[in-house]
Amino acid sequence: MKKHTLTLNNKHLHASFSKEYLPILKVDSGDSVEVLTPDIGWGYIAKKGQDRVTFQSRELEQSWGHPMIGPIYLNGAKPGMTIEIRMNEIKPGWYGWNCAGGKKNWQNDKVGIAEAPETTLQWELNDEIMIGKCQLKDRVFSVPLQPFMGILGLAPSEPGIHSTIPPRRVGGNIDCKELVKGSSLFLPVEVEGGLFSIGDGHAAQGDGEVSGQAIECPMEVADFTMILRENMEIALPRAKTPSAWITFGFHEDLNEATALALYEMVLLIQSIYKVSKTEATALASVAVDLRITQVVNGVKGVHAVLPHGTIR
Repeated sequence: MKKHTLTLNNKHLHASFSKEYLPILKVDSGDSVEVLTPDIGWGYIAKKGQDRVTFQSRELEQSWGHPMIGPIYLNGAKPGMTIEIRMNEIKPGWYGWNCAGGKKNWQNDKVGIAEAPETTLQWELNDEIMIGKCQLKDRVFSVPLQPFMGILGLAPSEPGIHSTIPPRRVGGNIDCKELVKGSSLFLPVEVEGGLFSIGDGHAAQGDGEVSGQAIECPMEVADFTMILRENMEIALPRAKTPSAWITFGFHEDLNEATALALYEMVLLIQSIYKVSKTEATALASVAVDLRITQVVNGVKGVHAVLPHGTIR
């Protein structure tokens, strides 16, 4: 088992998914990787008062995408297998921001801020006390930090270049705030080596990510271990966090996304407790929470949450 460190530079960054991209690193199952990620604007400020350094994708995509580090090739990974991404450490940078309004989309239309000037909140982050603060007019607001990576994904099997914005079967822009330090995300493999990419650091986010952004920030440390699960076959991502089992559903229709997350949770309960599908559904009805992961990435996300120890 080895520990790899990837520096922040253009040759390690890309802004789309493709099974054709050459890996920047090849690792064995059980190896760990540590990266520093830029902010969502492709920049990085090491310390307050220093200049902002900007980066670009080595693939020179024509359309905007999230800055991601990767892809990383896991030796031995083949379609039909599963890769576990275990998050060992997630440490946010000292700054971040999020915006609201100023653009036309369905949620801004409903709230009535599509035509309003865009508001940007500038956050100063303290990872020692895990608090983020911003000044709005004459008042300072604070929120607790719960850092996680918004994008954790493999390359899809379909040919061509794929946007980073919507989540999909193999992960990607999941934007689930539950995927904190100590969590494992399980991703289904569709191409040789999996081709894993990581990016989109978030310091804090509410379920739904309703303005379109969390507190977007660089990550000083994102340390993860890649583990090959040869005999584990899943259709969609699922996770085991310090507090719960989680299954995901992604679809343009929120009802369909909910159905997918529920179906995957029923399968998980069946597997864990050796019960029938109807029995698993009955247990889910009294023990599982359905939450809206995000509604702003075109493809909506729902996650079903089964807290550890709830069913005994």
